[in-house]
Amino acid sequence: MSTPSTPPLIELSGITRTFTNGEIETRVLHGIDLTLYPGEFVAIVGASGSGKSTLMNIIGCLDRPSTGSYHFMGRDVAGFDRDELARMRREAFGFVFQSYNLLGGSTARENIEVPAVYSGMPPHERHERAGQLLTTLGLAEIDPTVYLSKVDASRAMLRNQRAQLKEREAQLTLAQIQFKRQTALMAEDATTTESVQTAEATLKSAEASLEALRAQIEQTESSLRGDEASLRYARVLAPMNGTVVSISARQGQTLNTNQQAPTILRVADLSTMTVQTQVSEADIGRLRPGIQAYFTTLGSQTQRWYSTLDKIEPTPTTTNNVVLYNALFDVPNADGRLMTDMTAQVFFVVAQARDVLQIPLGALQARGPRPEGARQGEGGERRAPPAGANAPDRAQNPTPTPSAQHQNAKAPDAAPRTRRATVKVLDRHGNLSERTIEVGVTNRIQAQVLSGLEEGDKVVSGRATATSGAASTGPRFGPRI
Repeated sequence: MSTPSTPPLIELSGITRTFTNGEIETRVLHGIDLTLYPGEFVAIVGASGSGKSTLMNIIGCLDRPSTGSYHFMGRDVAGFDRDELARMRREAFGFVFQSYNLLGGSTARENIEVPAVYSGMPPHERHERAGQLLTTLGLAEIDPTVYLSKVDASRAMLRNQRAQLKEREAQLTLAQIQFKRQTALMAEDATTTESVQTAEATLKSAEASLEALRAQIEQTESSLRGDEASLRYARVLAPMNGTVVSISARQGQTLNTNQQAPTILRVADLSTMTVQTQVSEADIGRLRPGIQAYFTTLGSQTQRWYSTLDKIEPTPTTTNNVVLYNALFDVPNADGRLMTDMTAQVFFVVAQARDVLQIPLGALQARGPRPEGARQGEGGERRAPPAGANAPDRAQNPTPTPSAQHQNAKAPDAAPRTRRATVKVLDRHGNLSERTIEVGVTNRIQAQVLSGLEEGDKVVSGRATATSGAASTGPRFGPRI
């Protein structure tokens, strides 16, 4: 506790503040004198527009007075430069602004950490402190008036019953004394049997009344515990660290809690995103947890996010008589590029080959059994257009089998099945010849060549006819890589 001999922490003398708008001057503060000592709790109250915020801005070194002096811990604030004022605001004052401005691109934890960053607090300490504050401070609050009134009523009833308990205990004591007196008098033949019976009945009635009141107190205490629990539920705390991704209830909105718990807002940990994709029943048996997966988004079709399949939900959903199973996997999202409810095209890599010869799938003129990972008519939107093709290139990247959503998957632990196919090869004299090749891993665009072709061979994937009106000397074949 401070004493008059203690130097003042804050000392204002003759503080005025005048705002100028053109030729109009408005004086908000008129000679304010204020002295605050360490350990004091002071509230500045007044009507709206009386200058409370202006005075607080001056005390917090956010503004300077027009006239007067301001001393903080014996030092004249008027002599502080910008760096010293910033150091004061950072180390000596704590602000709770009437209107706040949060960083929209940052999480609640990161917004809380901003002052600690400027104060030089180590990262692990400010992370821990921000977590403590998030746990202490609620995200939302339901109007507690109804719950608070129930708690107050239960507490008042409990106090009344406890007072009655003392009265009943006194009555029981009196009944016990009267019964003992009547019993003693009866032994001396100095009273009647009726008086003894009346005293005994009064004693038993007092005991029963006391037990009933104690039971009522227990019932009231139980009701009070329930009302206090309901009052605590009016304050909503985040069950996890994360970002508020949606707000379902607005201020002043009435919530119905009788049928089910209402959704007030949604909090998500966006540092790790869970991808949910649907796989048909024809393909689900070929997948298992641990298989490699990657996906692209509509906004970033050139970037791939890689992960491994975590689990497959056993209960399917049926859409248009098609049975689909949910496959889920997590992917890190440290840069925050992935957002909730994004559309993703998912691929499961059930077979891959690196540094191999490959040709367009459309160059296969005659096929045996369809290769693993291909179906009739699939991938038409990405099939190579009819044209000639240069010799197959040696792929430097793996050739993954497309998503199980779009084609048959192959068991990850099974060896890739091969098949024979026929292609048309253009020799150096311009003559076409058919050649049987052996094909390995395929996707919707390319096929791996195991044998039958050499790097540099020209393979034709289609035939282009001459245009009308032009001299036609026969079919023309264009190179295609």
